[in-house]
Amino acid sequence: MSVSSESMQIVTAVRTNLESCILGKTFEIKLLMTALLAGGHVLIEDVPGTGKTQMIKALARSMEGVYRRVQCNPDLLPTDITGVAIYHPREERFQFRPGPIMSHILLADEINRATTKTQSALLEAMEERSVTVDGETHPLPHPFMLCATQNPIDFEGTYVLPEAQLDRFMMKLHMGYPDLETEKNLITANRVGQPADQLRAVTDMETIAGIQREVREVHMSDAVTTYMLGIIRATREHPSVLLGASPRASISFMQAAKAYAFINERDFVLPDDIKELAPYVLPHRILIRPEARLDSLNAESLIRNLLAASSVPVSMGR
Repeated sequence: MSVSSESMQIVTAVRTNLESCILGKTFEIKLLMTALLAGGHVLIEDVPGTGKTQMIKALARSMEGVYRRVQCNPDLLPTDITGVAIYHPREERFQFRPGPIMSHILLADEINRATTKTQSALLEAMEERSVTVDGETHPLPHPFMLCATQNPIDFEGTYVLPEAQLDRFMMKLHMGYPDLETEKNLITANRVGQPADQLRAVTDMETIAGIQREVREVHMSDAVTTYMLGIIRATREHPSVLLGASPRASISFMQAAKAYAFINERDFVLPDDIKELAPYVLPHRILIRPEARLDSLNAESLIRNLLAASSVPVSMGR
């Protein structure tokens, strides 16, 4: 296969839309688009006010589809997200009233302010693209993407996401503070309202689903696959690691690498794609032993060390 010019035009149009209102975050936008085209979910962690919510809002406005937002808090119930079965006495039957999860893009804002029970309500949707309410399974719209934001875990009133849920996020991103010049431009751009509110859709969800099918056809050689798996398996065998990357992480990494290559206008994955994506696909899935954390080792530095120690395959591309 080769990357079609029509698909690249659409991808470029969406990226341009995002870059017009999320200033100075070109690489983060590229990663978000990678997750979208790979059919994955994204967790964005950073301090308040760094543009997490605005970036997801801009993505949703760039595509014609159903977009819903849930503001998470300790009072939020699982049925507030998934929906509930309502009994109708006249008809003598239950009718499903869908929750906001019945959407193409769901923003779970400040997800770690919801209780663990409510967070877990998203597990089935993230993995199986369906929700089960009162024993009845309801498929989600296709494509479906969960975008969640969270404050750092040391902020007051937050609940740590369970490992099973973190593993279902394809990537974890950080926004960071803008530099001086970008922040000046940001002030100028927001003088007459939020730029994301002015965006117009440049594609629809059916087209995005078609591009996702194209992405799955991107070639990943055996040498590159072995290189990727070597890094993943090293996380399981490292003495400082309590919980390494799962087989689900391997599949997710492969899908992300194909989408990243596609965005770079290639129909094959390079080792560089693996190296560039690893810091965003793997660290949130890894638990470091407490004694290793005392020595200032964290998941991010572990992945950097493993990348530096891994032999890059000589065979490139196909």
